[in-house]
Amino acid sequence: MNAAPEARLKITEIFLSVQGEAATVGFPTVFVRLTGCPLRCVYCDTAYAFHGGEWWTLEAVLAKVAAYGVRHVCVTGGEPLAQRACLPLLARLCDAGHEVSLETSGALPIEGVDARVQRVVDIKTPGSGEARRNRQADYTLLTARDLVKFVITNRDDYEWSRACVDEHGLAARCTVLFSPSHGQLPARELAEWILADRAPVRFQIQLHKVLWGDAPGR
Repeated sequence: MNAAPEARLKITEIFLSVQGEAATVGFPTVFVRLTGCPLRCVYCDTAYAFHGGEWWTLEAVLAKVAAYGVRHVCVTGGEPLAQRACLPLLARLCDAGHEVSLETSGALPIEGVDARVQRVVDIKTPGSGEARRNRQADYTLLTARDLVKFVITNRDDYEWSRACVDEHGLAARCTVLFSPSHGQLPARELAEWILADRAPVRFQIQLHKVLWGDAPGR
C-alpha cells in the first residue's frame, strides 16, 4: 500500500517581525504568509502574495518557525484558508506550544480551525470592493477568543461597519477592531468618530507600518 502524500503548502515568506495588529500587538512574532487569495480588495497591501511562492512540507514550516525561538506565530496571506493544508498546519503549530493566530478574510469557512487558534476575521467593508464575500453565517461561530477587523476607508465605511456590529451583536461576541485604511483615511479622523459615538470597538493602527512603512516581510 502506498503511503499518503505528505501535506504541502505554497508559502510566500516566513519572517520574524513585531506583531502590528490585533490582540498580540507588539510581541515578536513569526509570520507564515501563504500564497494565493480569491479576493482582490482595493486596499490590499500584500498583492505580491497572490502568485508565486514555493512549496513547503509541514515539517519544513515547523522547523523554520521553531528556529526563530519565539512563542507567537501568525498564519496569514493572501488568504491562508484557501489552502487545504492550512488547517493541519495550525493544529501542528499549536501542538508545538506556540500561541497561534490566523488572519483570514472572512470569505471562507472558519469552523474547521483548531479551537486553540485565535481567529482574526477581516470583515470586508464596501470600500474594499469585496463586501459581498462576507460569510455572515460564520459570525455566530465567533467567541471571546476571536477578533473581527474592519478596515475603514471613509465615513460611509464607518457607518456601514457600525451598523454591522450592531446588527450581528459582534461586540458581545468578540473584540471588534476598527482600523483606518493606510493612506486613505487619517487615523485621527477615525479615532474622533469612534469617540464621538462611544462606539463599542477598539481603535487600532498598523504598528508595523508606523515602524517600517510598506516594506514587505516586515
